[in-house]
Amino acid sequence: MQLQVNGTRLWFDVEGTELVPESGSWHRRPTAVLLHGGPGSFDHYYFKPHFSRLAEVAQVIYLDLRDHGRSAWGDPDAWSYEACADDVRAFCDSLGIEAPVVYGHSMGGMIAMVYALRHPGHAGGLVLDSAPARFDVPRLVESFRQAGGDAVAETARRAYGGETTSREEWAACWKLFGRNLPDRGYGTVNAPLNARHLPRMKAFDVLHRLRAITAPTLVLSGASDPVATPEVATELFHALPRAMARQEIIENAGHFPWLDQPSRYWPVLQQFVDSRRPAPAR
Repeated sequence: MQLQVNGTRLWFDVEGTELVPESGSWHRRPTAVLLHGGPGSFDHYYFKPHFSRLAEVAQVIYLDLRDHGRSAWGDPDAWSYEACADDVRAFCDSLGIEAPVVYGHSMGGMIAMVYALRHPGHAGGLVLDSAPARFDVPRLVESFRQAGGDAVAETARRAYGGETTSREEWAACWKLFGRNLPDRGYGTVNAPLNARHLPRMKAFDVLHRLRAITAPTLVLSGASDPVATPEVATELFHALPRAMARQEIIENAGHFPWLDQPSRYWPVLQQFVDSRRPAPAR
């Protein structure tokens, strides 16, 4: 399905229903809007079929961000976290989605933070999975060094610094993202967007603004993730309003923790999303 918002066309898919019959009346379930990683290198595809598990407790919306996947592509220089964040608000409002649980993985989590800051009171909850609140490239490079050695660290420095790396060099970094990784063959890559904005991620820093977030927030991460390390995830958690935040670090899991430790991951995520039920249906 497609929807026009903010001058662009967004593609989305839906799994599960918001309203379900229960004891002679209608029961409303949360709506979870899933934001994928990137920039330019992923779309919604890697959430499927795994996030069907979330449809057991919520209506799930798989959204391709602007300039990603099956959504419309435009000028890469015009893309921004802010534009994507505003798209999430406009998308939900256009479809009448109230108090969404906005789930962001990796870059999607960065966009979810910006969305929550730009549109306070709109979200019913946030899930920030494997996402940094500030993209510290030297810290990232050192994490890859500890996980894979000097050669891998040098590849990470070049890749996130905007320099060219070979497919073989990046493969050595990619395998450190987790024991189980998404099949890259199904997604659509926007190479110009990736080339422009991967090195620009170093400018992302909302850490000292996160006290303003008003939505209950779950911070998820894998203990073996070289990008959102436990240090990175804990830094994010401590920057949030304490009464609104919960943190879970999944042991023996990498950047895609639902693939590495599904038995640990799904109960945590399902419980949080289910707890964000909207008001009963009339």
